[in-house]
Amino acid sequence: MSWVRGHSLGSGSFATVHLARHTNDSHKFPSLTAVKTCVLDNCFTLQNEKHVLDQLDSSPHIIKCFGHDQTFENGQEYYNLFLEYATGGTLNDQLYNYGGKFPEKLVRRYTRSIVEGLKYIHEKGFVHCDLKLPNILVFDNDNVKISDFGLAKEKGVVDTRQCRGTPMFMSPEAINDNVHESPADIWALGCAVVEMITGEPVWKNETDMWMLFTRIVIREEKPLIPDELSREGKDFLDKCFAMDPLKRWSADMLLKHPFISEDENVSPMKVFTNELSFSSSSPRTHFDYSRWASSNSEEWIDMKFEHCYCSQEKTF
Repeated sequence: MSWVRGHSLGSGSFATVHLARHTNDSHKFPSLTAVKTCVLDNCFTLQNEKHVLDQLDSSPHIIKCFGHDQTFENGQEYYNLFLEYATGGTLNDQLYNYGGKFPEKLVRRYTRSIVEGLKYIHEKGFVHCDLKLPNILVFDNDNVKISDFGLAKEKGVVDTRQCRGTPMFMSPEAINDNVHESPADIWALGCAVVEMITGEPVWKNETDMWMLFTRIVIREEKPLIPDELSREGKDFLDKCFAMDPLKRWSADMLLKHPFISEDENVSPMKVFTNELSFSSSSPRTHFDYSRWASSNSEEWIDMKFEHCYCSQEKTF
């Protein structure tokens, strides 16, 4: 495989991302991809991402994986994962570039695509475990695709040693019982919809992770549903934020909800391209408070978990 590493597209908890230009003629690789890279000795999440994407095969709502290789650079051996390149960056970038919030009609359109992707993921037997706006990629035609499967897992597989995800998007059962199944993705979906509507993190006024967990698990607080949202939108979020995961609507059920079930005939918005407007790190983060942004946080151990893989914000 012959390719050249281009400019940086961003970095996250587990890897850095660059543009990759492929110099050999190959039907398998487009001329440009994103390449996700980490040190070979610490590449478990990237290998997990490749495994999951290989199992998911192909969906218009899921990012494509083209393959992987290993390189030796600057005295280090690296694992490289080649993924579909999104010229529009992430929904987090687009939200920032469009002044902080999307109109509801566009939110309905984006949400439907995300739910279609979740339905596909769940039907294939997987849980994403880290759904949020920085992990939704935007393409030239304004379609969006779910990305970043490093923390994804098979449905029904229990690992009591690990918690997964980004704290502000974690469901009550994930926090309290370390249960990461498809309803947890639906809770995170609700958090993402709130952010698209308001331009603010769903728990924007909370700066202490443990206080947030207390509010969700002990006080049984739900995220606030935006007043500016339509009646259909408020009901949609109510279905996403059911405290009992057994009462939370599935992706298949949500696709029939009037908030996203009808074609809104929304014209695609202009997509800003990476070359014009994206910085190397996310311009907006839920985790300015440092304890919220650890990829392998020892602080979780003090409470109930032996290990935690918590994702921080990134721009791909």
